[in-house]
Amino acid sequence: MSNSPSHSPGDLSAAQRTLPGGADGADGAAGKAAFVRAMFARIVPRYDLVNRLMTIGMDRRWRRETAAIARPSGAFALDIATGTGDLAFELTRQGARGVIGADFCAGMLTAAIGKAARTDAAGKITFVAGDTTRLPFHDDTFDCIVNGFMLRNVTDLPAAFGELARVLKPGGRLACLDLTPPRCPLCGLFGFYIGRIVPLLGGAVSGHYFAYRWLGQSLRPHPDADTMAAIMRAAGLAEVGYRLIGFGTVAIHYAVKPVASERSGRGERVGRDGSTESDGHSAA
Repeated sequence: MSNSPSHSPGDLSAAQRTLPGGADGADGAAGKAAFVRAMFARIVPRYDLVNRLMTIGMDRRWRRETAAIARPSGAFALDIATGTGDLAFELTRQGARGVIGADFCAGMLTAAIGKAARTDAAGKITFVAGDTTRLPFHDDTFDCIVNGFMLRNVTDLPAAFGELARVLKPGGRLACLDLTPPRCPLCGLFGFYIGRIVPLLGGAVSGHYFAYRWLGQSLRPHPDADTMAAIMRAAGLAEVGYRLIGFGTVAIHYAVKPVASERSGRGERVGRDGSTESDGHSAA
């Protein structure tokens, strides 16, 4: 996979005005994918640092929780949209016997490979080019699949979940970490932080202000947690649910590929740390 053409901050701003996160049609989807790929390629050098700063370090804990939900011990795992590989490394720490880290941004893969070479996980992780909506893997390949902060950047969520379900083994687990539209009363405060503070912080550290403006813009058309659960269920996944963390601004969506025809139970649970956990059904 070749590197995408470079874009100046002004180019990214123009792309944001024409791609507010939900372009219609094949041309719009391709345009959004190209924009997202170019944007990530530009922020690679300071990507990890900005993540730590804007989440006050909580992203590490969120990745640990996501990996734990996928139950990677002894598993052959996929981290799709691996970025610089943090979630792939966490899978190995939690006992995965082998991990594929896939991403459609060549710059991110280069950074991940460099990080792996400096750890004892290098022999367990293979990094490859791959697009979530057209995964280069056989059916029923992986025992578990994870992704971190990918869903908002996907051009076709039903197609993506269909592909994830296809390559997941029957009985395998899927866990997806991402921002989620918060439920009031945090809407205004979170909107101000993600829309105003994060671009300033990301711009100051990375030099690419408009790339971090995209973070807030990508959340506006993003489905809420209940809608995301319905999309996952429609893709044929079972035991679908989600856990709200980060004061309700982040969700870990999870599911299992059914071995046979299975139906999820209903209900809402509260995690040990007080976070909300739901099976994705809203109360009547």
